[in-house]
Amino acid sequence: MDIFTLEKVDSTNNYVKNNLDKLDDRTVVRALRQTSGRGRLSRSWVDLGEGNVFLSFVLKPSASFNEIYSNLTQYLSVILCKLLEKYGLKPQIKWPNDVLISGKKIAGILSETVVQGTKCKGIVLGIGINLNAQQEDINMISDKIATSLNIELKSKINAEGFINELVELFYKDYDEFLKKGFEFIKSEYIARAYFLGSEITVKGFSDSKSGLAKEINSRGELILEKDNKEFVLTIGDIL
Repeated sequence: MDIFTLEKVDSTNNYVKNNLDKLDDRTVVRALRQTSGRGRLSRSWVDLGEGNVFLSFVLKPSASFNEIYSNLTQYLSVILCKLLEKYGLKPQIKWPNDVLISGKKIAGILSETVVQGTKCKGIVLGIGINLNAQQEDINMISDKIATSLNIELKSKINAEGFINELVELFYKDYDEFLKKGFEFIKSEYIARAYFLGSEITVKGFSDSKSGLAKEINSRGELILEKDNKEFVLTIGDIL
């Protein structure tokens, strides 16, 4: 695998999509600065400056789309939690793939599939992680309560070392995940899913649903229960 570093880009996901034919499978594209990062549900990702993580994994597992590819964001959220736990923290996962520290968002993940006709040309798996930030910049994030690793640990983080370890951990079990899908990470995901068993509201593209977060099924979907009825959610944002 190669880690390719850009000085500045609008979005590493955009860069990868525009250059997908030129990039080998398992390449990682990193940017020192990212001006127009994006998250799920068309949200923006604020650039907190150099020393943070803006990167995308270039994945070309097969020419046909497999259902389990939609769980790659959840796989990456578990990988990130494992790495943060090495720093002595207790990260949590907010369905489907946000990673939190003490209820504050520290990372966002976005997966985009590039299809040409019936062929899956590749998957672009992007992640933004607040690694080194000033509290006043964190306060500028208006849509979420956020934090960064340096603020939590009260010390500057070596971005190069962090990224190298993240990439190494990601690919360590990547092939096994491709064989087994969400079931491979289900127990580890659930162990960090703080919202299970609570009454929650989930906002989708066009509506919201409220109920008891009953379980995560074998496909990584969220099962909500309301008035003895179950709703299976494949995408959304827990409010």
